[in-house]
Amino acid sequence: MTKGQAISLQKNDGGTLTSVRMGLGWQAAPRRGLFGSRTREIDLDASAVLFADKQPVDVVFFRHLVSDDGSVKHTGDNLVGGAGQGGDDESIVVDLQRVPVHIDQIVFTVNSFTGQTFQEVQNAFCRIVDETNGDELARYTLDGGGQYTAQIMAKVHRSGSGWQMTALGNPANGRTFQDLMPSILPHL
Repeated sequence: MTKGQAISLQKNDGGTLTSVRMGLGWQAAPRRGLFGSRTREIDLDASAVLFADKQPVDVVFFRHLVSDDGSVKHTGDNLVGGAGQGGDDESIVVDLQRVPVHIDQIVFTVNSFTGQTFQEVQNAFCRIVDETNGDELARYTLDGGGQYTAQIMAKVHRSGSGWQMTALGNPANGRTFQDLMPSILPHL
């Protein structure tokens, strides 16, 4: 996917997706030092903020692993990354059928809890996977590093009777999802 691109979360056979996983992967970029290249552990955190009519009503992150209604679940905190181009380091699973009707958008963010910038990260991506069969539906790669500590990655939002995903990929600064709220709001 490219920044700003939207895709329908409908199955290829025309059916509706019931459960999707937003996966996040990254690796620490090697840094040149006096004694050669080395990497430093980087703790990126995935969060999902649930909105109803542009108002935040719940959040799923490493300290609140399940939404109050049970429809969104974080699989657990990864403190160092490492999957990069392979599997997911952190995942958030959304049971689209269980999301309450008043929730109209779910915004996915990633932030560097330890404060490193994305210049120190490589092979970072987020992807949406059909949780029922493991098929990857969309992948958004974070390119170019940068002097920021967070990204507003993507949003899943209601569209007619189904859901759509929009890749946002907007850089921001903040160590937690709370720090990112002013950067999220323009995307609703």
